[in-house]
Amino acid sequence: MTSTTSPSTIVAIATPPGLGAIAIIKMSGPKSLEVLQHLSKKRAFPPRQATLVSIYDAQGALLDQSLALYFRAPHSYTGEDVVEIQCHGGVMVAKLILQACLQAGAHLAQGGEFSRRAFLNNRMDLSQVEALSGLIEATHENGVKAMAKQLKGALKDFVHSIRQTLLELLASSEVLIDYAEEDLPLDLNTHMQTKLQQTLSKLQNTLDISQSKRAYLEGYRLSIIGKPNVGKSSLLNALLLEERALVSEIAGTTRDTIEEVINLHGSSLRIVDTAGIRASEDVVENLGIAKSLKSMQESDIILALFDLSEPLDQQDMHILDLLKTQAHKILCIVFNKNDCPLQLDTQFILKALPPLRIPPLHLNTKEPCLPLLKNALRPLFESDNPHDSLILSALTQQQALAQTISHLQRATHTLESLELELFSYHLQDALASIATITRPYQTEEMLNALFAQFCLGK
Repeated sequence: MTSTTSPSTIVAIATPPGLGAIAIIKMSGPKSLEVLQHLSKKRAFPPRQATLVSIYDAQGALLDQSLALYFRAPHSYTGEDVVEIQCHGGVMVAKLILQACLQAGAHLAQGGEFSRRAFLNNRMDLSQVEALSGLIEATHENGVKAMAKQLKGALKDFVHSIRQTLLELLASSEVLIDYAEEDLPLDLNTHMQTKLQQTLSKLQNTLDISQSKRAYLEGYRLSIIGKPNVGKSSLLNALLLEERALVSEIAGTTRDTIEEVINLHGSSLRIVDTAGIRASEDVVENLGIAKSLKSMQESDIILALFDLSEPLDQQDMHILDLLKTQAHKILCIVFNKNDCPLQLDTQFILKALPPLRIPPLHLNTKEPCLPLLKNALRPLFESDNPHDSLILSALTQQQALAQTISHLQRATHTLESLELELFSYHLQDALASIATITRPYQTEEMLNALFAQFCLGK
């Protein structure tokens, strides 16, 4: 894609409004320096040097003393002339300076317009755009580290490497087609098959890691389930060290899900307290139970509570049946009320379930439980190291990789049967698919939809 320079100069406040000490107004476009000179009544702005200036409005009234930075094209975020005005924070100062910029000839930027210009001017590719979006939205350590790696170009380099390999295979195929009667290396076809299989393996491994480690970037979702009055709300309160959920001896008190987020070993953990699961004729309670089942299905980790002070009953058996349908997830069995005489057959429960990755917990929800949960889940979180592997965070990226794999699998079959024209055709499709991760040919409508998701100032 060729570089392009937009004729207009755009401006936006790049920091959220509030009581912070500093606010930043960002401009990009050919008149950025001219607007700054007009507002500051100052002519000289050495590139990439902070300059203390006074900022005036259109009537000549002083608005603020600020730091101004000028980035000359193409050495800027957007590839255009860029100006940043770092003024005092608050609510009104930045707005008044923004208004002065607009009166001086700049146009208000749309959401994502700065990043869009960076993409169009070859300062970023789509993989870096997606990484920037993920970095801004990251709420925990793992997501930040993985997206920072991609923002620096890790995914771009990966796609470039795969593309070069596919181009070499395509060139070899064309050689076999055009010079079939010449004395070509006897092992050329074998070499192509080996390279193709290695590429397929690398792509499949990246896709598998990306799909399996979704929770590492987005955070884990943990649901607390069990029959009524087993101690779910008490457990939530004990984990949060506050009275977040209403606790009552009356069965069916919790009618809706309650969600809270905590940080655990560098990742966010969204804890969901659910309504007790049982057969009920209460319409409202049944709505809560339906939400409990939905929450369980959407969770990565399920904490199933059982009451040590009561014998196993039909409601417990129903919980066990539900857990068997979720055996592919991380199950944690919690035996509550360990301060009471033992009535529950714990061995029956454990034998009824597949082998657990997390040992069962014995606790009393009247006491702080977070240290126990942290220790139980520690091996799970310590095994998470997403920044050691390349992870495709966006669903569109994973779909593009899956399509590339599909085209290469077809290419494998045609290479084995020496249908070289078809082999080349499938390679070209694979090249087109993997290119959509970084810099494809895109329509104006697609670009509008992509960059509109960004905040102002980005």
